[in-house]
Amino acid sequence: MRTAVLSDIHGNAVALKAVLADIQNRDIDKVVCLGDIIGYGPDPLECVDLVQEHCDWVLMGNHDFAVVYEPTNFNAPAESAAYWTREQFEAEPDEAVRTRRFEFLGSLRVRVVDDLMGDGTQILSVHASPRRPVNEYIFPEDASDAPDKLEAIFDRVERIALVGHTHQPGVFSNEPDFYPPSEIGNDPVFKFIPDEKAIVNVGSVGQPRDHDPRACYAILSPGQVEFVRVEYDIKQTAEKIKSIPQLHDWLGDRLYEGR
Repeated sequence: MRTAVLSDIHGNAVALKAVLADIQNRDIDKVVCLGDIIGYGPDPLECVDLVQEHCDWVLMGNHDFAVVYEPTNFNAPAESAAYWTREQFEAEPDEAVRTRRFEFLGSLRVRVVDDLMGDGTQILSVHASPRRPVNEYIFPEDASDAPDKLEAIFDRVERIALVGHTHQPGVFSNEPDFYPPSEIGNDPVFKFIPDEKAIVNVGSVGQPRDHDPRACYAILSPGQVEFVRVEYDIKQTAEKIKSIPQLHDWLGDRLYEGR
């Protein structure tokens, strides 16, 4: 069994469609999403519709929560984007479509346990962290700078967990250590070690922050996870962001640098 895992699309429909097209060209059995479908980007409605159509299940991210409920602890650009995004959903003239989208977002779960590799391994999936599933960041540097934090988080993990939220792909082990895709190999495929726990950050489809501007997602299959990068038309998304006064120009500029 092969499962494609998406996260942090952030209203970037151009990137999402490129990823979905890539998935169609692979032998994929299931597609899931770890949340933050919306926020920051210029195409929230299209992204929600595409995710609802193509994903077997979807989690709630902090930006999805902010649009349905209220943004908390957001910086000014993120807060402005959240309110603008909510306005787009509210402005939908078709009442049935508007209701469907809000009900979909409001029904998103914060954690799922599922056999995503088809080998009986029950994998925990959250948006942010197993300890605080909607809004706790697990940064790569935590492996060296905050080992106690990682130990407490790994206490919530039976074997393997999937996260997003930081937009920085890679694998945490409970040594503790962190392996970015660049250190895994040219493929890059990480092989799970039977007696070791792992937390996989699958990266970001719509706003990568690991200095690689290409869209990122992961493919799980028995015993391993593969990180996939996909080229997309960054300029198209960036210029659309800059055409919307409520979205900060920086949200478009950062896409070129993957930061």
